Amino acid sequence: MIKIENSSKHLHGSGGFGIDILWPGKVLASDDSGIGTIGRIDQANVKPGTVIAMHPHRDDEILTYIREGRMLHLDSVGNEEELSSTRLMLMNAGHRFQHEEHIPGNPGETMRCLQIFVRPAESGLVPQVQFHDVGTPYSENSWRTLAGPDNAPLIFRSQTWLQDTRLEKDHTLMLPPVPVSSAVRLLYLFAGSAEIGDITLGAGESVIIEDQTRHPIIARESSDLVLFTTDPAANVFRGGMFSGNVRSHL
Repeated sequence: MIKIENSSKHLHGSGGFGIDILWPGKVLASDDSGIGTIGRIDQANVKPGTVIAMHPHRDDEILTYIREGRMLHLDSVGNEEELSSTRLMLMNAGHRFQHEEHIPGNPGETMRCLQIFVRPAESGLVPQVQFHDVGTPYSENSWRTLAGPDNAPLIFRSQTWLQDTRLEKDHTLMLPPVPVSSAVRLLYLFAGSAEIGDITLGAGESVIIEDQTRHPIIARESSDLVLFTTDPAANVFRGGMFSGNVRSHL
């Protein structure tokens, strides 16, 4: 297992908009800034009243995973949807898709989320957008599947799986079984403090898991965890606008 500390992230933003950008492959002896289909993970903190104007995406699979606050999504095909901790969105950008984001709310109600940039299996796919209501913000002490290549609430167009859990203090939870024998996983701690093996994770940190063992995770305080799984043997397009390989520029 390889820990990714917050110092490995790139900080970006101004005014009411701030993101911590993680290129997970940056810590590996690799020529790729991502790991398989996992291209980039942004942890965003955005103040109410902020507007991110209409902008394009290309060859990105972008999942918006909100933990606090709300976001109004508008796009080039006429969708106008409010996203929250119980309403998720996956934009399969394909050959081109445009959207705009407005952050509503009262002063002090910062919107906190992950925007997850997954790589598609190939370029130039037909653009589409998916929405899903999860019912409850948290899956307490058990894994919940949010997205995958099939049989999941939201569909990635690549061999990528996304699960989450809220692990209560002092609770232990095993990693779920891997969907394929060649899987590589990335466990991301959105908030809290947790241990896996001899690694302690703080908020915003993550660990790359290159074996298929169902390691136990122990929460040292209430912890929100997101688990990414990719199949490095599967087809992947590394030229996406935001999910693509930027290793040569880092």
